[in-house]
Amino acid sequence: MSTADPHTLTGAYAAHALDPDESADFELHLTHCPACSQEVAEFAATLARLGAAQAVLPPPALKTRVLAALPTLRQEAPRVVPAPGRRRGRLAGGWPKLALAACLALAVGTGAVAVRQHQQAGQARARAAALQHQQDRFAALLTAPDARTATGRAAGGSGVGTAVWSNSRGQAGFLASGMPAPAEGSTYQLWFDDSGTMRPAGLLPTGDGVLLLTGPLDGARGIGVTVEPAGGSAHPTTPPVMLLPFT
Repeated sequence: MSTADPHTLTGAYAAHALDPDESADFELHLTHCPACSQEVAEFAATLARLGAAQAVLPPPALKTRVLAALPTLRQEAPRVVPAPGRRRGRLAGGWPKLALAACLALAVGTGAVAVRQHQQAGQARARAAALQHQQDRFAALLTAPDARTATGRAAGGSGVGTAVWSNSRGQAGFLASGMPAPAEGSTYQLWFDDSGTMRPAGLLPTGDGVLLLTGPLDGARGIGVTVEPAGGSAHPTTPPVMLLPFT
């Protein structure tokens, strides 16, 4: 096992970032350290919510489009080699002009659909890459030696939020799971609690997801969550739906 203090390896163990020998030694440490066992359980629960919060179901329209297209599609026909000396008929040798025009029109229409689908696929890939980048940074924060977590329920008991912070890295993150979607034209805004003064720390437009908070910890005592107009506010304009202290 490395020379690191085993009490600092809880996040790395929960994220499966230790090598096999370190993991085995740390598991021995867990058998007589209730504090580390509790931290590992909290980190594991946070990582599980991280995955669940980003699960995306295919849009219902996709299934409808696929089922609607099935009657008009067929498997590729088997290739047939003409018998030696057999002459090909008129239809096999050349298509009538009308059929050729119809095929060209179909190709143009299909090409336009393909372009739109390609653009949509590119946008989806960009969103997925950005999401993966956020997840990777959030998971890396969890493995900081001094990473800590605090979890609470949103006002009204709907949805859960988890704050993760590391003083050594001066960084914090927030994971939302099952919180109500903000009304149209509004967003969740995160704030650092500087002894009662709220400092903007980022926007989360949905009730599920992860966010690496913008700005350093700078001695913040916790984070708050409010619902603000789309684009955010300079100062909170509504009561907090959640307050999570850094304790």
